Amino acid sequence: MTNNVQKKNKNEHTFRAFRNRNYSLFFTGQSISQIGTWMQRTAVIWVIYSLTHSASMIGFAVFAQQFPAFLFSLFGGVIADRYPRYKILLVTQTASMIQAILLAALILTNHYVIWEMLTLSAILGTINAFDVPARQPMVHEMVDDKADLANAISLNSAMVNLARLIGPALSGMVLQKFGAGVCFVVNAVSFIAVIISLLLMKFPEFKLPAVKKKVTSELAEGLKYLKQTPAISMLILLMLCLSLLILPYDTMEPVFAKVIFKGNAATYGYISGCIGLGALIGSFLLASAKKGINLKMVLILSIATLGMGLILFSRTSYFALALPCAVILGLGSITPMSTSITIIQMEAAANMRGRVMSFVAMAYFGMIPLGSLLIGTISQKLGAPLTMLCQGIAALVIAVCFSVILKSDRQELKEKNHSII
Repeated sequence: MTNNVQKKNKNEHTFRAFRNRNYSLFFTGQSISQIGTWMQRTAVIWVIYSLTHSASMIGFAVFAQQFPAFLFSLFGGVIADRYPRYKILLVTQTASMIQAILLAALILTNHYVIWEMLTLSAILGTINAFDVPARQPMVHEMVDDKADLANAISLNSAMVNLARLIGPALSGMVLQKFGAGVCFVVNAVSFIAVIISLLLMKFPEFKLPAVKKKVTSELAEGLKYLKQTPAISMLILLMLCLSLLILPYDTMEPVFAKVIFKGNAATYGYISGCIGLGALIGSFLLASAKKGINLKMVLILSIATLGMGLILFSRTSYFALALPCAVILGLGSITPMSTSITIIQMEAAANMRGRVMSFVAMAYFGMIPLGSLLIGTISQKLGAPLTMLCQGIAALVIAVCFSVILKSDRQELKEKNHSII
């Protein structure tokens, strides 16, 4: 009896954010949409690699999709602070659905070349520049009890990682049997779920800012705010380093699948799926964490786990052994980003949240494409295993450096409090 009560209390603790109606609707719609998104992402990379057999071209494809998000995300942040965010999402999700339909049409008619794939990827990146700064802060608006916010963000990451587990594995099977076009059709259809969920949500009437400033003035305000809040700016700097040097490891997944493990699209899907499984486990562990947990320590440990996962995976040439290594890799891959976003959203001022998230998006979308080009080029020269080994070592160095900075910040705060006493 006692065990059943404890289990029930634990479940209520882990999933407490679902008490909020808007969040439950959002979670349901996004769960379906994210599976389609990961199917499309996997299919695009596989099609480009199959056409070119070039890891550097995969890096260029990622660059084409995410660099426009870097260019326009600051403006997306200003828009997110000026207008109702759920209406912005209705526009961006509809536009993403149209992009998927165009991509499906190209593949199904068998009239596609690399530049067309890259152009549609760049269009999606531009859409994401306005989608991310609106979507991330909107989680804050969907949660009535702000004590549930960290849980909501963690469950959001878990949902993305569940999709990351299911999407690539499903995409690998669909690619083998039906081709990439069907993956893109499934993604297009999946957007219907998120659009319906947005239409069913109820929000208080949005109040326009009393004084409308120039876009440049609002951008300057956001930058000034970051300078005045080093706790947030340091986390954004950390995300920037991870996005540039570590997270673009996924550009080498098709190389491992096809060259190292002598596999096919299904092999690639299984690797991506195992990474997604590890990330899902990490997200649920974070969602189940007790209130008051030291999130910055979780951040350091997850980066170290990511580094060890990269090192282990890079040294494995046997596919069956590579899969558990991929789970470890996934365990540390998403937790640093979701933990950083949780801390940032909890500490950022309400009127700055959209602009702060635009800087986060800029750090991520700006560095990931540059990092993909860098890692893709290096792996062409050094090979995928050695390149990934270097990334693992770099992740451990970043973890050590950030722990030293965190320790010095604690010491400085302690001395400051002591002097006040």
